[in-house]
Amino acid sequence: MVKTGNKVKDFTLSDQDGKKMRLFDITEKRVLLSFHPLAWTPVCADQMKSLEKNHGRFEKLGTVALGISVDTVPSKKAWAKELGIKNTRLLSDFWQHGEVAKLFGIFREKEGFSERANIIIDEKQQVVFMKVYPIAQLPDIEEIIKILEGLK
Repeated sequence: MVKTGNKVKDFTLSDQDGKKMRLFDITEKRVLLSFHPLAWTPVCADQMKSLEKNHGRFEKLGTVALGISVDTVPSKKAWAKELGIKNTRLLSDFWQHGEVAKLFGIFREKEGFSERANIIIDEKQQVVFMKVYPIAQLPDIEEIIKILEGLK
């Protein structure tokens, strides 16, 4: 598992609109990678809605929040529409299956999806925060906001 202080590897994934997103193209901002096991599940929906609800706060803190799961792009698109997500990119780690989750050491091979986790990466592509949550637990977005405020 990736640890605080580790430099991350670059990756490219497609978002819910099929647009490519390369991690290292995000410069001069922090990145919150919010991994969730599967779309269309209640806790995952609440996790992504909390990213969307706090989009403005993330912007003020110089942070781009991204949701990531192993679901396909068409599934992500339908789910984003269902949840009313317009500002948050939901990335598909579908192919190679779970490759990005594996980069961070949080892919659950037995189940075929990632852990529920939040990872904050700074402008130098280093992990400054990582937390894995129980699958059934909604991450506390206020905890993430406080950590980001402390990084100013």
